[in-house]
Amino acid sequence: MSFIVLGLSHKTAPLSVREKLVFDDVLMTDALRRLKSSPGISESMILSTCNRTELYCYEEEGVITDLMNWLSSIKSIERDEIKDHIYKYTGESAVRHILRVASGLDSMMLGEPQILGQLKDAYKKATSAETVGKFLNRLMQFSFSSAKLIRSETEIGSNPVSVAYTAAKLAEQIHGDLTSKCAVLIGSGDTATLVANHLKGSGLQKLIIANRTLQKARKLATRYSGEAISISTLPKFLPQADIVITCTGSTKPILTKSMVSRALKDRNKEPIFIVDLAVPRDVDPGAGGLDNAYLYTVDDLQSVILSNLSVRKDAAAIAEEMIYLQVQDYMHQSKSQSASNAMQDYRSYGNDVKNKILNDAIENISSGADPKVVVERLANKLTNKLLHHPTVALKTIDDNSATLKLAREILGLDQENKQS
Repeated sequence: MSFIVLGLSHKTAPLSVREKLVFDDVLMTDALRRLKSSPGISESMILSTCNRTELYCYEEEGVITDLMNWLSSIKSIERDEIKDHIYKYTGESAVRHILRVASGLDSMMLGEPQILGQLKDAYKKATSAETVGKFLNRLMQFSFSSAKLIRSETEIGSNPVSVAYTAAKLAEQIHGDLTSKCAVLIGSGDTATLVANHLKGSGLQKLIIANRTLQKARKLATRYSGEAISISTLPKFLPQADIVITCTGSTKPILTKSMVSRALKDRNKEPIFIVDLAVPRDVDPGAGGLDNAYLYTVDDLQSVILSNLSVRKDAAAIAEEMIYLQVQDYMHQSKSQSASNAMQDYRSYGNDVKNKILNDAIENISSGADPKVVVERLANKLTNKLLHHPTVALKTIDDNSATLKLAREILGLDQENKQS
């Protein structure tokens, strides 16, 4: 079996490409099962976040699956449009990549903890879709424990630098004191909750939560003493907003250029600071071209985040060394497990052969056959059956090769000669 990672991330692809390859919850189960049904693929997982889309697969030996073609086909995007943004890892390199992702070392915000939760969620979805087997299950459990160890043994998670934290801090840098400001938060998921927490922690008094499901908006608004509204009423409340931060799972823009334009007009051109944390984007990019509209996307936050990473970078060097050791440990365990599985399979094969021949012998003796003849025939059959496959394999090995030497060692031939 060969483990493969194929994908793209904020490091290799712009937002305009990444948003076309997002797998939402509605499509995920079908996509997982279609991926697993591809020739040669025995297990599959898909990690899809605002910063990356990655396929995790186990592939049968000798079978080469064109995963990039599968990805371009299922997302109806031309192969040429994504080929320069795609990376692929196999074997040990793939395991190392997974551990780096789980630990936050490959994230836009170095060491951010959300990615581990997203990886666990991807694993849960794949498990529910029945596309995870013993290989991915073991690798994911190892990744989760490794990430936990790295986070507890280093300072990789110190100094908050999540997109939610950065968005709130950027709002504070632009507006100064947030006490008298109004923020409209569109969405009510985990990221929205973190944003609300950071905004309130920065002194914001007026918070409006907008969501398609009003009940969810009310739940979050109650927690942070805010006001809940339906997304359909956004045009009415948008003129009040000094700050707009949006993070929904919508596949189409929620804030159009015309909506923002009307809000600016009603505000007498008082500026609006907008952060679009969603992928695909919630805000029409054209809105950023309006006077007094300051639009930031997740990619735009990169430069802001860099100023808060010095401590994490020092910790990252230690974490990389830990990951190297963890990967070596995993690969050693995998090889040991493979050898153990081979031994179990061979013993099982030997027992099957023995039981069949023994049953035939018992049946012949019960039918009155000469026991001596039956036992002699049993011994010959058992010997021939057990030696058949090794004999055929040995015929294909070159003389004096390392493989032949290893085969003699495995079969105990030289040891037998020494003993005799």
